[in-house]
Amino acid sequence: MIKDGNLAVMDGDGGILWSTSVGGSSLSNTTNAVLLDSGNFVLQQTAAAAEDSSYLWQSFDEPTDNFLPNMLLRSNMKTGEAQRISSWTSSDNPAPGNFSFGIDPKNSLQIVIWQGSDTPHWRSHVWNGKSLSGTRESNANSSSSQYVIKVAVNKDEMSIMFSPTQGTVLARYALEPTGTVKMMVWNDVAKNWIMVWSRPSKPCDAYDVCGPSGYCDSSLAAASSVPQCKCFPGFVPRNKSGCVRRVALSCDSGDKFLKMERMKLPDRLTLLSNKSLTECQAECLTSCTCTAYAYATLTVGVNSQRCLVWVADLMDLEHVSNGGEDLYVRLSASESVFNNSTESSKSKNKNQSLLVIALPAVSGFILILGCLCCFLWRRRINSKRRREVKKGVLFGDLGSKNAAEIPLLDYNTVMAATNNFSLSNKLGEGGFGPVYKGNLQGQEIAVKRLSKTSGQGNEEFKNEVELIARLQHTKLVRLLGWCMYEDEKLLIYEYLPNKSLDKFLFDTTRSASLDWQKRYHIIEGIAQGLLYLHRYSRLRIIHRDLKTSNILLDDALNPKISDFGLARIFGGNQTEANTKRVVGTYGYMSPEYALDGVFSEKSDVFSFGVIVLEIVTGKRSTGFYPYREALNLLGYVWQLWEEGKGLELLDENLGDSMCAPEVMRCIQIGLLCVQENSADRPTMYADT
Repeated sequence: MIKDGNLAVMDGDGGILWSTSVGGSSLSNTTNAVLLDSGNFVLQQTAAAAEDSSYLWQSFDEPTDNFLPNMLLRSNMKTGEAQRISSWTSSDNPAPGNFSFGIDPKNSLQIVIWQGSDTPHWRSHVWNGKSLSGTRESNANSSSSQYVIKVAVNKDEMSIMFSPTQGTVLARYALEPTGTVKMMVWNDVAKNWIMVWSRPSKPCDAYDVCGPSGYCDSSLAAASSVPQCKCFPGFVPRNKSGCVRRVALSCDSGDKFLKMERMKLPDRLTLLSNKSLTECQAECLTSCTCTAYAYATLTVGVNSQRCLVWVADLMDLEHVSNGGEDLYVRLSASESVFNNSTESSKSKNKNQSLLVIALPAVSGFILILGCLCCFLWRRRINSKRRREVKKGVLFGDLGSKNAAEIPLLDYNTVMAATNNFSLSNKLGEGGFGPVYKGNLQGQEIAVKRLSKTSGQGNEEFKNEVELIARLQHTKLVRLLGWCMYEDEKLLIYEYLPNKSLDKFLFDTTRSASLDWQKRYHIIEGIAQGLLYLHRYSRLRIIHRDLKTSNILLDDALNPKISDFGLARIFGGNQTEANTKRVVGTYGYMSPEYALDGVFSEKSDVFSFGVIVLEIVTGKRSTGFYPYREALNLLGYVWQLWEEGKGLELLDENLGDSMCAPEVMRCIQIGLLCVQENSADRPTMYADT
């Protein structure tokens, strides 16, 4: 601290390299520099006022590469000036780097990571009165969800901050030299920072990855790990990248708007305040350069109605699985999406006379042909039914619309495909019964054959067929067909060569081939499948029997959830249900389900947590692990975690392949998921 009361950095000769530069009469000999618990380094008059917000100078006003809780990032909507967080040049060079992060000063409605001074590298969703980030990605770690992002508007200034709820662990956002912003939380046991969120990190995150007027479909990109670019209806791909209109706008009241749901709104927006939805549309329609609009009601600020319009090409578009906003894209009225006919009036009149002559003749021919086809079809169906009933194939109760989506196969065909259910084709046996490998018309299949001694019967069989017919996801096993013959009940699935996860995980020889990257990939895949069941499928599904033997692995060790015989569908607002018949597998059942028959999404979350801990440790949940006292796997993991010995839990087969932060994060997630009180467990999704 120098004589005038300012803080300064000086060279060896006493020259000032940097100073807080507070002038005027506010400084005095009583000036103090204080480092607050929040991480804010402040200059103030007295130490007693350390918690006073009226500081002479504070480090929070001059951010570097970290965004800390309760730190404000401001943007002046009048002057266009905005604070930015700057990356380091490299991990060992704190000089300002090539990337910066802050509120977009052009509109103050979105957050941007820039490369250089003004080239966008990543962009958040547009502020819609509720969020800035959309809800494309869910985070299984509840630590990040305990921090709330707040947006405030005060006169001409907009600001953002994130603040913790009570009892939340330490957290910070850090801008890496590579241009990635990460949310890091402090692990008090391992004494290190663990990443729980980052951007850009997914295929659709890169700025304008699909080019002008093209959009990236994040649900498809997640499955393929590469951007999946599409064009709006009425647009076609252009030569290099992006999309172009098939028909130019008419620039009159005849143009129409195509509603695209769940979109990340485009960049380069123009804000029109205090416009209703109708007025917003009219504003766009009356401007020849307007190509799209969007509307939202804000909860903060003077102007509660937010009308956004765009001119020219639409930039940096994304379709998200959940969240996003409605975007109204302007199209010519003559476009086929509104009018299937693109013929001129002259062409229509010319062809009309030909239709008058040809229509009666063609109609008569079609009528005769239709009657003949109908007769032959009915005759064939009746004949087929008689043959199948004679063979003993039963249609029974599984003739519903949903079950009809899955082929009903002939029993003799399935027998031939499995070589008469020979022992050499047997893959294994579970609660349903034995499973056989087969070959059906050149395709490898797996056939589950209901055992007469199985506890599962018609209800579970019917449930699996009808339920899985309505579920489609890369992380769920695919049902190819079903069959009933006398007392036989068969389910025909796609064949997965690596069988079930437990065959890999708990086999001394095969588990050695599961390095950490493969195990982490399997954990992510199971989470994606369970997230789909709980949140994104046409139905909300509670699996009720999630375990390692019901996780199948394909040839690339991609996991797929199987066995939906015990699954249940939840209605709109239903959060839990109760049953007197508790079914499932010991070691994976949540306490409330095992003791009271209460099941919910949190029951599946408990099972997922058990699986995560089994994958990390390579040990069965039902094993006995004497450590200080008699413990099962969950107690064993918890005790070592409490003692700060989390890394000692690792499967010894992992060797040097493990990534310590990822391992610790997975253990923490697993323990959060298996908490005794279901209300304390996280969900498979988190609105952000």
